[in-house]
Amino acid sequence: HPGYPLALFYRHYLFYKDSYLIHLFHTFTGLSIAYFNFGNQLCHSLLCVVLQFLILRLLGRTVTAVLVTFGLQMAYLLAGYYYTATGNYDIKWTMPHCVLTLKLIGLAMDYFDGGKDPSSLTSEQQKYAIRGVPSLLEVAGFSYFYGAFLVGPQFSMNHYMMLVRGQLTDAPGRIPNSAAPAVKRLSLGLVYLVGYTLLSPHITEDYLLTEDYENRPFWFRCMYMLIWGKFVLYKYVTCWLVTEGVCILTGLGFNDFTEAGKAKWDACANMKVWLFETTPRFTGTIASFNINTNAWVARYFFKRLKFLGNKELSQGLSLLFLALWHGLHSGYLVCFQMEFLIVVVERQAARLIRESPTLSNLASVTVLQPVYYLVQQTIHWLFMGYSMTAFCLFTWDKWLQVYRSIYFLGHVFFLSLLLILPYVHKAMVPRKEKLKKME
Repeated sequence: HPGYPLALFYRHYLFYKDSYLIHLFHTFTGLSIAYFNFGNQLCHSLLCVVLQFLILRLLGRTVTAVLVTFGLQMAYLLAGYYYTATGNYDIKWTMPHCVLTLKLIGLAMDYFDGGKDPSSLTSEQQKYAIRGVPSLLEVAGFSYFYGAFLVGPQFSMNHYMMLVRGQLTDAPGRIPNSAAPAVKRLSLGLVYLVGYTLLSPHITEDYLLTEDYENRPFWFRCMYMLIWGKFVLYKYVTCWLVTEGVCILTGLGFNDFTEAGKAKWDACANMKVWLFETTPRFTGTIASFNINTNAWVARYFFKRLKFLGNKELSQGLSLLFLALWHGLHSGYLVCFQMEFLIVVVERQAARLIRESPTLSNLASVTVLQPVYYLVQQTIHWLFMGYSMTAFCLFTWDKWLQVYRSIYFLGHVFFLSLLLILPYVHKAMVPRKEKLKKME
């Protein structure tokens, strides 16, 4: 990753230098990475960054500026997807551009919040609100920061400005002691990389489309999907861990101290690896995976739909936005629609077990814990693989073929549960529990 030598250079020669030098360094190195990877197509990101700066300056802290930003940046990204799309996973200028799109939309919203009375903002919005007026160089440095330009993570303008002012360090006045935590994340990323490299020739999504797969027994098709679903995510885990190391090395990963006075370096963490590997629940995997993007969607999309007065609707719209943000393939829509369905059903099931005395007693039998865990993990990763199939195969003819071969198992299973669970709840939760709840 080119970020490591750049981060080392920055630590030793630029950490407490003038801010304009740091912005120039970030802009120049980010543009160089863009040119190295995508040649003259770096003009797309440059155009959007300059346009964004003009929107902030000309439209000011207005709702219009936020709406124009949202409409323009999303339209540009979707047009990019439309003109470059093929049926395969492509690494093109649109890949870093989707990261940039969220960054610029967040920038416009934080700038808008900065014009409001602080007492009208939530504590979270106060933390991110931009009080000053960013210059073009600041916006460019923020957008092109080499540690996050290609695959993220998302961070706010205020956090970036703290980095530039040299405030993101555990030792005020000195460069941060972040080399060890950075190496830790890099090493963990390399472990995943080795795992992925060794397994990827043997477990591929292409195999799901072969006749050999279709002719195997049903249990084999399910098991293959389960193993592939777990392992296909490793390429994302690798990228995020390696780039997180760069962010930690520069100091951008600094996230204050624990109560015991130990520095935390997880401000740019996109993965909770332990949770990802051990959680038996879908909500656990969602909480452990692509954390910064999920936090971004929660902050700038989900919570701002509060006026709708309906949590499920807000969640559905947030997932629809995420699907579109990933690209125009039908597979993305199907994947996030599955996620929505699974999360709703998982919540229902958890509530049922909590409120039914019989089931909660059964669930707390110590001897059976390993069995429950195994069953939960099997269901969890089988249907994770099921959802990821659409995500990774993109086009409807491909994912439909695979879903047909396992009889639409995921849809059947979760839609049936969605319909049945309310009746089971009625039958198994005693009336006095319900009356207690109503009081």
